[in-house]
Amino acid sequence: MFRKVLIANRGAIACRILRTLKKMGIASVCVYSEADSDSRHVLDADEAYCIGPAPAAQSYLSIDKILAVARASDAEAVHPGYGFLSENIRFAQACADAGIVFIGPSVDSIEAFALKHTARSIAVECGVPLLPGTGLLRDKDDALASAARLGYPVMLKSSAGGGGIGMRVCTDEAQLADAYESVVRLRAALAMVACFWKSSSHAPSTWKCRSLAMAKAGY
Repeated sequence: MFRKVLIANRGAIACRILRTLKKMGIASVCVYSEADSDSRHVLDADEAYCIGPAPAAQSYLSIDKILAVARASDAEAVHPGYGFLSENIRFAQACADAGIVFIGPSVDSIEAFALKHTARSIAVECGVPLLPGTGLLRDKDDALASAARLGYPVMLKSSAGGGGIGMRVCTDEAQLADAYESVVRLRAALAMVACFWKSSSHAPSTWKCRSLAMAKAGY
């Protein structure tokens, strides 16, 4: 059993983890940005450390700052909650390298499930029941041909990213053609932002516009 756990998150997510730690008799360490200094998770934690200004890139997404607090507070493990660094391969690996337990998926699991098409392939190999769908689509023509085979409606989804980004339900060819171009533009824009800020845990090649998958919509 851990004696002390650092929560690398904020708000309701952090509060829920805090309540569980208290029930288990485990000391809690919270981190917060300057904008969150009066937040409930800060007030309820056994220890709380400010790790930077309001922008998440300078606080809750700063791996170095969070690990520095973990070491300074003698936390044995880090709970990332969800969002922020919870699926960041570099963060999970940095925790392992520092001898701190990452309470979450292993580095191999995060990497395997980071892209929708690889996650689908693994599910197929394991015999998990799936809706009819595709792997990566080469281009719009491939998308249209695949949709004709699957039957409408279909759902178009970018292989990289999360939170519903680039997800479009299409009921006919015209919608699919428009959606495909829209998702391509969106992923190209996000790739530029990700590369500029160096915030993505994946190599830029995984953000290519062709990284699209499609599945038969389940309704």
